[in-house]
Amino acid sequence: MSKKDSQMTARQRRRYRIRKRISGSAERPRLSVYRSDKFTYAQLIQDDSEKTVFSCSTKDKAVLDLIGSVEKEGLASTATSSKSTLAAKALGLKVAELCKEKSIKKVVFDRGGYLYHGRIQAVAEGAREGGLEL
Repeated sequence: MSKKDSQMTARQRRRYRIRKRISGSAERPRLSVYRSDKFTYAQLIQDDSEKTVFSCSTKDKAVLDLIGSVEKEGLASTATSSKSTLAAKALGLKVAELCKEKSIKKVVFDRGGYLYHGRIQAVAEGAREGGLEL
């Protein structure tokens, strides 16, 4: 095994640094976001009881239906790609809707070591538009 293979990636180091400082509780759960090549995933976690409240992704039919209705810079979109920033914003809106059903108003945002840019930022903006306080 080479030295390069044994070292952690920069994203893993950032992720561990972030997780040292933030944790989710019953009154303010943690909104964790993961970004793969094709999809974006979000889950709401209560760290004190080690439970996942719910999870949602851009694979879900409810989120895919929302993608076309998301507006970007005042223009309606016809995009249907699950890896676009519009899909991530639709994911944030769906997360906010599910939080309202469970009467959660405030969450802690965990970007998972990713830079706050692109799809990660779109999830956060969508959640804020949906009424969540990050």
